Amino acid sequence: MIPRWRPGPFPLLLLLLHAYIGVRLLAPVAPAVQACGVLVLAACFLSLPKGWVVPETGSPWKDLVPWTAMGFFSWLFVLTLLRDAVLLAAWAILPAAALARAVHGSALGVMVAAPLVTAAGFHFARRVANVVEVRVPIEGLAPALEGFTIAQISDVHVGPTIKRPYVEAIVERVNALHADVVAITGDLVDGPVQRLASHTAPLAGLRSRHGTYFVTGNHEYYSGAYAWIDELRRLGARVLLNEHVMIDHGGAAVALAGVTDYSAHHFDRAHRSDPARASQGVPPGAVKVLLAHQPRTAPDAERAGFDLQLSGHTHGGQFWPWNHFVRLQQPFTAGLRRLGHMWVYVSRGTGYWGPPMRFGSPSEITRITLTTSVGK
Repeated sequence: MIPRWRPGPFPLLLLLLHAYIGVRLLAPVAPAVQACGVLVLAACFLSLPKGWVVPETGSPWKDLVPWTAMGFFSWLFVLTLLRDAVLLAAWAILPAAALARAVHGSALGVMVAAPLVTAAGFHFARRVANVVEVRVPIEGLAPALEGFTIAQISDVHVGPTIKRPYVEAIVERVNALHADVVAITGDLVDGPVQRLASHTAPLAGLRSRHGTYFVTGNHEYYSGAYAWIDELRRLGARVLLNEHVMIDHGGAAVALAGVTDYSAHHFDRAHRSDPARASQGVPPGAVKVLLAHQPRTAPDAERAGFDLQLSGHTHGGQFWPWNHFVRLQQPFTAGLRRLGHMWVYVSRGTGYWGPPMRFGSPSEITRITLTTSVGK
């Protein structure tokens, strides 16, 4: 559904930013190009969400329109800013004739690059996530746990543009891994159970040797966490709320723990994230793995004695240049990192949030393998 115009500061800001893009890109080009550019900018502005909530039409393709427009606008705006920065530097060194050519050529370049990058980002976001193999060396790992695997999915964001077929494809790819454990590290949904239950239903088909485990992300709390906890249990997942389960794997012990989202206490004080509580009662010698939606949990997890933390939340930035801003809030953006004696793996996410856009940060289904050494 195309959102209707509603006066307010956010729509006004969007209008001003579109005007800035129009003036900077269209002034140097031919009248025919200017006319086409005005039409494109007008269509983009009218299609953009004018707030964080966009009414759903029930048609996946129609629901994709406003969010794709947001991705296109982001690229237009960022590339226009970069162009202006380069032209400002060129103004000091280039003669007038060369500068005029640079102004004209760079305007056309941005107008060509923005839709191409948007199309590529759309493709990367909408495809089924590839499997990323990650080997984590654990000191003193029991021989029976050599090769123990965890299939991690995170940040699927089932909601306005991610529906049942997308989830079915994820489940099929995860099951093909024949993992020992399936871990869902939060932000599974963007909406209430009554609207999305039919789209998350395929998760009941997840298969692994020791079952499926789930921890809440911040978006579960936006979407009705208690109802989603009940729904995930109904689908056969074990929801870990500041607690752990002991897994016997060939006679060796794995303590698989999970904490509520780092920000959960803002919604319910009883849901305050607590890695120390989640580790209480773990017997000595067990490998301790923590599922925690946000990487910010890591310092507390390391103090609680965990060997490995699996997280998501960041999307790896999802698309440039927003990946650089993730570091302002989170200690780790993506990949395998070390914090003291503990390993932290941060998934780039299996779906996407907002614009169907992935560029420079591909989605992933992660197969974590415990091993005694990286080279094994």
